[in-house]
Amino acid sequence: MISDRLFVYGTLMRGFDHPMAKLLSRSADFIGEARCRGRLYLVKHYPGLVLSDDPEDSVFGEVYRLRARDELLREFDMYEACGDSFPPPTEYIRQMLSVTLQDGSASEAWSYIYNWPVDSLPRIASGKFLQR
Repeated sequence: MISDRLFVYGTLMRGFDHPMAKLLSRSADFIGEARCRGRLYLVKHYPGLVLSDDPEDSVFGEVYRLRARDELLREFDMYEACGDSFPPPTEYIRQMLSVTLQDGSASEAWSYIYNWPVDSLPRIASGKFLQR
């Protein structure tokens, strides 16, 4: 099954006054806060998630259930400038990852993974973009 869930960890979260955040809140059901294994970096005014094998590394965000999955994923792919219409390597790639909800249950969700080098970027050690 292809997931209809989306894990967001930056400017698409609740509380951001951004047209794409508003589109998400209007077109999807908020499931809850969640975390995934990864490291968070400050790219510019937005973060980038890099996957990690270290169980100590967590990135915190929110999970949504997309009502019109394919249409919304196309919109968010455009916003994140990834997918077939953008030349590689794109800044982000969309892929499925395992997220843990606050009740401890695991879920698979789409998310946008940062795809460029992070050597010169500051790490957000808390894993929380809003508390950097």
